[in-house]
Amino acid sequence: MANAGGEPKSLPLILARELGANLATPMFLIDKEGTLAFYNEAAELLIGRPFAELGEIPALDFGEELRLRDSDGSPLRRRDTPAGIAFFERRPAHKLLVATAYDGVDRRVEVTAYPLFGAADDLHGVLTVFWEVRTPTNDA
Repeated sequence: MANAGGEPKSLPLILARELGANLATPMFLIDKEGTLAFYNEAAELLIGRPFAELGEIPALDFGEELRLRDSDGSPLRRRDTPAGIAFFERRPAHKLLVATAYDGVDRRVEVTAYPLFGAADDLHGVLTVFWEVRTPTNDA
């Protein structure tokens, strides 16, 4: 696993990817350069496209493609999403969002993100978990 510059990913990011690959909880990883480094099979169902098809792309482009909005439908700056807060402010964050997946379906999702720090408090990336919020109108 290497970043866009061909440099190997850090051990914490590699271990987080391994954890995610074995989870049924949708999750994605952003590396320290701000690149979407991975999302798991459970996330593929909500995102609407396999990671193998999308590949590593800038996380800002990924967020833009998903048309992330606040729970009231208003536009949301990427840095104000939980992943953006974890990346730029280096602190955990949680929020209810609306996202339009690659399959064109709007989904209400709870999102929790936290930074991955190494032993010397250096940022290795961001781990984000999310799940669809089922309501009587979208639970059919």
